[in-house]
Amino acid sequence: MAEETPDPQNVDLPEVTADASSTSNREANLDAILDVPVTLTLEIGRTSLPIKELLSLGQGSVIELERLVGEPHDVLVNGTLIAQGEVVVVNDQFGIRFTDIVSPAERVQRLK
Repeated sequence: MAEETPDPQNVDLPEVTADASSTSNREANLDAILDVPVTLTLEIGRTSLPIKELLSLGQGSVIELERLVGEPHDVLVNGTLIAQGEVVVVNDQFGIRFTDIVSPAERVQRLK
């Protein structure tokens, strides 16, 4: 039985222009997602180790991370780097003080 090859058709889409109504549409679209939860993560460091070493870890084991003391920590939203900062304590809980925000242009550069 031979497979049929699809016959693609051209589609003419209306031209998109920037005007006042498109700005309000963007704001309405943004309003639609403002309550969507995201996960913010503060990464203090990373390391790689063989599974053999991982399996030998026990209570009291110490793993050295690649980041130095005093270096800024990475702040990620859903796994994407958005900022760097330092750990602070707020009302007996850990917090983060942003020291650098990653610009949209920098985020695009990191994708390449």
